Amino acid sequence: MRYSTLADWLTWQETLHPAKIDLGLERVRTVLRRMGLEQPSYAVITVGGTNGKGSCVALMEAMLSAAGYRVGAYTSPHLLRYNERVRVAQNMVGDAQWCEAFARVDEARQDITLTYFEFGTLAALDLFSRAGLDIAVMEVGMGGRLDAVNVLDADLAVITTVDIDHTAWLGADREQIAVEKAGILRRSRPAVYGDANPPAALVTQARALGVPLHCFSWDFGYELERQGWSWWGLGRRRHILPMPRMRGLFQLKNAATALMALELLAPRFPVGQQAVQAGLSSAELPGRLQFLDERGLRICDVAHNPQAAAALAEGLTNLPCSGATHAVVGLLADKDMAGVIGAMSGTVDMWHVAGLDCERGAAAPQLAQQVRAVAGEQAVREYAAVPAALAAAAAAAAAADRIVVFGSFYTAAAALAPDNAAWWRKDDSMHNEWH
Repeated sequence: MRYSTLADWLTWQETLHPAKIDLGLERVRTVLRRMGLEQPSYAVITVGGTNGKGSCVALMEAMLSAAGYRVGAYTSPHLLRYNERVRVAQNMVGDAQWCEAFARVDEARQDITLTYFEFGTLAALDLFSRAGLDIAVMEVGMGGRLDAVNVLDADLAVITTVDIDHTAWLGADREQIAVEKAGILRRSRPAVYGDANPPAALVTQARALGVPLHCFSWDFGYELERQGWSWWGLGRRRHILPMPRMRGLFQLKNAATALMALELLAPRFPVGQQAVQAGLSSAELPGRLQFLDERGLRICDVAHNPQAAAALAEGLTNLPCSGATHAVVGLLADKDMAGVIGAMSGTVDMWHVAGLDCERGAAAPQLAQQVRAVAGEQAVREYAAVPAALAAAAAAAAAADRIVVFGSFYTAAAALAPDNAAWWRKDDSMHNEWH
């Protein structure tokens, strides 16, 4: 084994391939074939889209698990620990198992260089192959067509939304991006689109492949009821469903999308009403309108593109606060910073702008310039890094004020780190590990 610790493996992987992001399937497909993993023994759901991917994975994982199936889940990026990326039977994989999987990938790759994400995806597939799974739910990292997760032919594809993000790699408009997202579709296999008004490119690709495409508001949806909400689709209804544990009305759309996917797989993996209710009530995902206190005055969210920021703003509007709202924000420089700030502008009273000291990270003055154009000079403060911004926001906030931390995963990770816990009070215990 090349290394004995997870940290050493990850540090080395960051330097293995000359490019941090190098979309394409040939390298991954070759190594996968050498490992004998091209035809998994378990069913696969691939989840792509601009926003809502992680939530849909968590919801399907929880409902399928409650129904008694052994489920694997793969998501990225992580917030605090790399181990978050793979769960087996709802437990994170331990360091030793990751190291063993990395060693097997390393042996199989021979002279092929892999990106950090490709290496981790192959290791996840290796872990799943040894876990006795019934089904795996896998989140696409970026795009879809050339993303490492797309190396498998999924039994069902879910595309949550298509909006503007990662334009340097995926294209400048929804139609161009939709072509990349649609790359996870497979001929004659069902797919779900979790938003209204699917891009024409997605519909065209589905028709060309003979894919039964089920679209939100046309083929399935939800309705609020006096007792919770109901789901409808394929001529069926599920009534008296509990609100998802993950906050925000936008999670109802994610839940409806997850239920549509499970309905399509019901002939092989039936999920009863009790399991649906249990899964909705238990599924959680850090960094999605996450309350860090009991009153909802300390909130963390990974909203880092305009669509996600608009969903966060809507969630905050539906959670009235008697005091002022302080925002701590940090973003990557290649994001639509003006679009993100504009979407949040109506909900924030004071901005605490933090620089991100990472590759592609925006410096505080760069981001603050965008914020000042919206909020004005008096409502903006700059800080070199997230911890300083968190401390300043906590010091400035009155008892009834709200602090919302949002932006990059790096921003959320810093906000949730135990070392920076002075601004929030939360049990930072993690799930048990799978051994």
